[in-house]
Amino acid sequence: MAYTDRVKQILSWYPSDNPGTLTNLARLLNHGTLAGTGKLVILPVDQGFEHGPARSFGPNPAGYDPDYHAQLAIESGCNAYAAPLGFLEAIAGKLAGEIPLILKVNNSDSLAKTAAPMSAVTSSVKDAVRLGCTAVGYTIYPGSAARNEQYQDLRDIIAEAKSYGLPTVLWAYPRGALTKEGETAIDVVAYAAQISAQMGAHIIKVKPPTDFLEQAEAKKAFEKANISTKTLADRVREVVRSAFNGKRIVIFSGGEAKETSALMEDIKQIHQGGGFGSIMGRNAFQRPHDESIKLLKDVMNVFAGK
Repeated sequence: MAYTDRVKQILSWYPSDNPGTLTNLARLLNHGTLAGTGKLVILPVDQGFEHGPARSFGPNPAGYDPDYHAQLAIESGCNAYAAPLGFLEAIAGKLAGEIPLILKVNNSDSLAKTAAPMSAVTSSVKDAVRLGCTAVGYTIYPGSAARNEQYQDLRDIIAEAKSYGLPTVLWAYPRGALTKEGETAIDVVAYAAQISAQMGAHIIKVKPPTDFLEQAEAKKAFEKANISTKTLADRVREVVRSAFNGKRIVIFSGGEAKETSALMEDIKQIHQGGGFGSIMGRNAFQRPHDESIKLLKDVMNVFAGK
């Protein structure tokens, strides 16, 4: 399809990137129902690794099959499908070119709790190239005692990915030396978005921020600058602003499974706040197939302004 002015504008925000990286970023923006709008809805399925199979796929047993998720992403019109190595190896050859793929190159399990949250590198940029992926994905945990090692690994991965013409989608999930409330506090999520942009991420994924301020000094700064945090739209606006004044793509996770009405209200608020879209896993694939398709299409309609 012809590039829209909006897609051209977004690509102009990454002037140091090589043509290959920009082309693959454009592929993400020009695929699926939201093609050309500058918005993204991505289906991520790394939960089997992160939380275990029964917790992830028990509510909808079709999800135990890797084919199910890729087909769900295609049928619903998602911009891309993201997963760890095993799931992508199971489907990439069958669906070559049908949907952009994002290889999640690091993962962690929930079998042990650690004082310093950190995901292991479980696949490589070369795996992403071999599988025909359009981007790589990586998770950082700002606030973790192991964050510096994660940042260093991330820089190496971003540099290698760029050398192959691949953009990076960065999951930024603060945790570690934070309260549970603080993990989604507006000041912390906005800080995570800023860190992600400074690290060189092309697309930043964060959780919807809550109306809570974790850091005392940040609270003073928010009050002095009169930054509104009352509504989710207000908070999304601040997170997006924190990613280079909106010149980096920021998308928001669906979070824990919730009722459709509450989820759709969040989506509307994210759209109103200038969010670039949603990366929705459990809230989509844990529902029955037809319900999942309807939900994803409804989410896309919101971001399309319908």
